[in-house]
Order: sequence, then structure tokens, then C-alpha cells
Amino acid sequence: MSEFTKMLPAFLRALITFKSDRRGLAAVEFAMILPVMLVLFFGTVEFSSGIAVDRKVTLMARTLSDLASQSQSVADSDLTSFFSASIGIMMPYDATPTKAQLSEVFVDATKVAKVKWSKAATIASGSTTATLTTSTRASGQDVTSVIPSALLIPNTFLIFSEVSYTYKPAVGYVMGKTGINLSDVAYTRPRQSQCVIYPTPASGTITPCPTT
Repeated sequence: MSEFTKMLPAFLRALITFKSDRRGLAAVEFAMILPVMLVLFFGTVEFSSGIAVDRKVTLMARTLSDLASQSQSVADSDLTSFFSASIGIMMPYDATPTKAQLSEVFVDATKVAKVKWSKAATIASGSTTATLTTSTRASGQDVTSVIPSALLIPNTFLIFSEVSYTYKPAVGYVMGKTGINLSDVAYTRPRQSQCVIYPTPASGTITPCPTT
């Protein structure tokens, strides 16, 4: 017991010294707050980029329908140019994940909307032009359910564009590296005529708008 009694004052002094010692406190606090700071930083970067890409997807959809609606007729070369505009719109982001399709829809007297023609496009890595592909919208397909009711005006045509983009964050610290799918659509009325003919007739004579 006497030995313990002798050690007790030294132990208490050491305890008091340890309690008042502030060396390394900043390092400990930094180590504790670092994970939170990283989540906030990378989360801000990833979500800000995602919002920017989402806005570009919306702009792309509107641009596609707007460009097509300004023509009386379009050929594959015209559609390729329209879709290729996506590359410029998406800069500085990679346009490769972009999937887009452009369709013309006719709303009949009973307000049933059906596809008259449709084309899709993809963009290869490093390419400066889009490549036309088969659309998921087949000619004659009923798309009434995807057209806003306010646009279902009997005996009218609509240019209907659909764009999707798989956004994958560069870091993937907060959002999963698999990314998220961003998409948007746009509708435009033909401006130069009642409809937009596809493909452009070889004779150069614009045919009447197909209603059946």
C-alpha cells in the first residue's frame, strides 16, 4: 500500500498534464472532420455536373425538334446533321452516352396520335458526327399516351424528340459509378408546312402530308 501511496501523486500529476496537453488536437479534429468534408466536396462536384448535363439533355431535345420543324422535308443527311448538333451541345461532356430519336406524329380526328416516321442516332466515341440507327418508334405506332393532352389537336402534326443520357460521375464518391439515366422530350409544330416529309422525294416535289 505504501508503494501505491508513493506513486499516486505522480500518477495524478501525469493525468493532469495529459488532460491539459493540447498538442495534436488540430490533427485529431481534422481526421474526424475529413470524411464529412470529402463527402460534401465530391457530392457538390458530382451533383453540380449532373445538373449541368441534365440541362444539356433538355436543350438537346428542344434543338432536335426545333431544327426538324423548320423544314418542309428531311433526308438522312439532314437528320444526321441535326443529331450531330448533340456533340456541340454536350461539350465539354462526352456525347457518347447520348441516345436520341426524332419522330413525326399525326393526330387524327379522334385524337389518336400515331407515328408517321421516326429515326434514331448514336454517337461513337471520338466521332464528330452521329450515326443514324433504327428508332424504337415504329411507323404507325400509337403514341397517344406519351403526348400531352393539350397537344392532341385533331388533324395536326407534331415533331417529337426524345433524348436520354447516362451520366456517370468521374469520381463516383457519392453517386454510384454506374451513374443515372437523364432524359427529356420536346414537341414542336412544323413551321414551313403542315408536316415534315421524310424522306425528301427524289424528284424534289413535296408530296401531300400523309394522314393515313
